[in-house]
Amino acid sequence: MEGVIEIEGMEFFAYHGCYEAERLVGNKFLVYATLTTDVEKAAASDDIRDTLNYLSAYEVIASEMKIPSRLLEHVARRILDALHDTFPELIHATIKVSKLNPPLGGKIAATSVTLSK
Repeated sequence: MEGVIEIEGMEFFAYHGCYEAERLVGNKFLVYATLTTDVEKAAASDDIRDTLNYLSAYEVIASEMKIPSRLLEHVARRILDALHDTFPELIHATIKVSKLNPPLGGKIAATSVTLSK
């Protein structure tokens, strides 16, 4: 049985951006993860060892967010690759990375990139 695990609204302060000022000052980012995996065993056993551990997934994402990148596409790709490398049971994943209040010269809540693998 396939199931979807969602980790929503993870907030990070990081140094991603094309412009030098962004990489020096940093910014707030939100990350959303949608992880598809087989949940049959976990649903029956009620044992965390039988599921894709949410805490471990968060730790993988947090680790990748610490590595500065120029593009959100690069950040999202690294997160996807790291999740697939860490969790062989992962069938499919979608990652959305949003930069809050991007410096684009106007009032903009966020810019986002969403990638799936």
